[in-house]
Amino acid sequence: MSQATTFTPFEILARYERLSLIHASETPEKLEAPGLWRGIGYRAGSRLFVSGIEEINELLAPPPLTPVPGTQPWLLGIANVRGNLVPVIDLARFLFGERTLQNERSRLLVVRQGGGSVALLVDEVFGQRTVDAEQRRDAEPEDDARLSRFVEDRVGEQRLAVFSMNRLVRAPDFRQAAA
Repeated sequence: MSQATTFTPFEILARYERLSLIHASETPEKLEAPGLWRGIGYRAGSRLFVSGIEEINELLAPPPLTPVPGTQPWLLGIANVRGNLVPVIDLARFLFGERTLQNERSRLLVVRQGGGSVALLVDEVFGQRTVDAEQRRDAEPEDDARLSRFVEDRVGEQRLAVFSMNRLVRAPDFRQAAA
């Protein structure tokens, strides 16, 4: 008759941790695919956009907002996102003057800028989109003058406008939210 070894709960958890770390070290840190560009697809107003996955820090449902008096109408207010105060911008209202009507599909795209983060309210998010080199070569230039300073081109079957969050957060009119 063999004697069964008993382990404490801590020893069991430590073993699971060792096994998961071994597994994680064998998995590549990043999926590298030459010629592929990954982005997050979303809709603001009637327009379809995609922004680089590296430009968007987080996606979340809109939390309660605190209005800020004396600001542009596209600055909806300030949200508390895990203890950080983040200004919330209605992207469609900033770009086109069209107010976004919030519903269960509305989302915030949290983007890093110079002094912190800013959240952009969009009508809906479609998730990750991958664009290959051929689709980038076949891209069409943006024809809407309101968007040309933020949009590089339009790609994919849906002709998604490639929207630069970096250009947006550096735009002087975006940075000047006071009315």
